[in-house]
Amino acid sequence: MISTQLRLEVEEWIANDPDPKTSQLLRSWLESENLDELTKSFNGFLEFGTAGLRGPVRPGPSGMNRAVVGRTAAGIAQYLKAHGLSKVVIGRDARHGSSEFLIESAQIFSGAGLEVYVLPRELPTPVLAFAVKELKMDCGVMITASHNPASDNGYKVYLGGSVDGVNYSGSQIISPADRQIFEEISRVQLPSPRGSNWNTVSEELITKYLEITARSSKQAIETKIVYTAMHGVGTKTLLALFDKANFTKPILVTEQAEPDPDFPTVSFPNPEEPGAIDLAIKLAIKESADLVIANDPDADRCAIAAKDGAGDWRMLRGDELGIIFGHYIANSSDVANKVLATSIVSSSALSKISQLCGAQFVETLTGFKWISKIGNLAFGYEEAIGYCVDPNVVNDKDGISAALKIAEISSELIAKGSNIFEYLHQIWAQIGYHRTEQLSIRVENLSTIATILENLKANPPAKLANFEVTSFEDLEQSNLPTVGFRIWAGANVRIIIRPSGTEPKLKSYIEVVGDRDFADKSVKEIALALNSLFASYS
Repeated sequence: MISTQLRLEVEEWIANDPDPKTSQLLRSWLESENLDELTKSFNGFLEFGTAGLRGPVRPGPSGMNRAVVGRTAAGIAQYLKAHGLSKVVIGRDARHGSSEFLIESAQIFSGAGLEVYVLPRELPTPVLAFAVKELKMDCGVMITASHNPASDNGYKVYLGGSVDGVNYSGSQIISPADRQIFEEISRVQLPSPRGSNWNTVSEELITKYLEITARSSKQAIETKIVYTAMHGVGTKTLLALFDKANFTKPILVTEQAEPDPDFPTVSFPNPEEPGAIDLAIKLAIKESADLVIANDPDADRCAIAAKDGAGDWRMLRGDELGIIFGHYIANSSDVANKVLATSIVSSSALSKISQLCGAQFVETLTGFKWISKIGNLAFGYEEAIGYCVDPNVVNDKDGISAALKIAEISSELIAKGSNIFEYLHQIWAQIGYHRTEQLSIRVENLSTIATILENLKANPPAKLANFEVTSFEDLEQSNLPTVGFRIWAGANVRIIIRPSGTEPKLKSYIEVVGDRDFADKSVKEIALALNSLFASYS
């Protein structure tokens, strides 16, 4: 039975819903007494935070839909005007609802009196980030849910200049902007005024992104690269970039090359998920390729696979690729007065590379919204396959430029009779073997994560596998305050446990430094111990 209070809430929402499709669906749920669907749709307003919005495409305040997007755009408009800002550019990927959400946003921003620009078509997130800097925008909005399931969409917000003492320079919002925008959204008066006055960004902007990104890359020898866009928007931009840089055209995984918001060949459109790049590796074997490159659906992340020393194809871990990028960039350019940066959950190896090359090292909170705020950044990465290989062009992770950079590195290594894995082994010989692994537990109910974290805090483990816990740190009390815990078992075993900021997951990041066989074995044992621990706490 639908309560009177819920019925009134639904009726009020329907009265202000600009989309007849979602309002009709809500009406049908009311008439059929569909309490289950209505409860899912009216479980609080979709939370706006430092990741912007992200959630399932469905009607009501708890989903991504035109009504929620319109309210969010109106709140952002008021925030910008309160700070004397007026210019906004909007981009989109190819997910369900992205095109409609872009138009909704443009109408609301225009109605608020802002100067509005929209990207000409579905494009990678890095192009939007580039546009914010290049066009000297005050704000950028990217409509995407990145690598989330097909049912989701999202709303990512960038700022262009210095706001409230934070130098954004085309990077994602952090506090206090997120809180202030949320407060403005909560004060929105409906209906919001709408306008139709906006400009479509010229294709010349995309051409400039390609030219600048390609400018310093050189292919030492022709190589065979297999590429998958994971049903996202990366293919067209990546092929244009490789052509602009005079690199051999990658071989496409045709089943995943064109945008498809249903992501039919993968359970989760994330290269990190088991099985996601199986089609690419199968094609690489058939074509005797040298390298597999994969982007996530909005192409801000990049993953690679290659043949290891035993001749088996393996995808590199996010830390492994980050370490390769960091070492290569540090040794091919002057980084003496520059910074190499990574997040608290990533490998400690980059700090040692920084020491070797004379660069500074900075560790940040999780997320590129923090890495991108580092001054004099030469390279930044996060283990979740996010890489910023040219901060002056895109002040965010960029899976397109990272793809070209790893193609350049691979080509150079092959020309020398080497390969990606041999190069990685050479780095280990310099700084020691660093084995990392991520353990993710996906949950149906977010309260499960809260329960585990509460029990972990109240009853921290004294031992994990065969390792005595020597330090248990509540990260909320650390110099990088965030929800989660950092555990040390001696000097060479580190574990970080935290909730995901974008998905219903509890994540653990394990690092063991030492002998290869010992480290590989230890990581597996610790992962099993953590699984058992979480099961006992949930």
